[in-house]
Amino acid sequence: MEAVLIRPATQSDLPQLLDLLHQYIVDFYQSPDPGKEALTNLVNHLLADPSAGIQFVAEADGQRLVGFATLYFTFNTLEAKRMAFLYDLFVVPGTRGQKIGERLFQTCLSHIRENGYSHMIWETAHDNHTAQALYDKMGAQKQVWLNYEIK
Repeated sequence: MEAVLIRPATQSDLPQLLDLLHQYIVDFYQSPDPGKEALTNLVNHLLADPSAGIQFVAEADGQRLVGFATLYFTFNTLEAKRMAFLYDLFVVPGTRGQKIGERLFQTCLSHIRENGYSHMIWETAHDNHTAQALYDKMGAQKQVWLNYEIK
């Protein structure tokens, strides 16, 4: 097993992080590529404005990024506090099974707890049983809310 460090993303991570985002969006989710410029703008926005969100990266052997997680921040009116939305958690296929996903999740959870957020929410696909198993293992509880979407 490689030595893996979980840490906040930095500007120097941009080239590798863009590659991971592409793998996540295009290869894993089979969604259209938003393009390098749009992804660069997104990462740079989070780096420049930490109140909007944060990305954590998993760095193997001090050089290669093998995963990432993205938290976006908003407010919870019911508790009048900030809350976090875990939007992304991705580990490259060749390094799965090494608890990197668990460590990324725990880092996100520690971040929201240390910074006084009310809670962290996320969603996953009905057929993503691997992610569901991870979230169940981490002690998460499934909620009964319905998700709606409009474009």
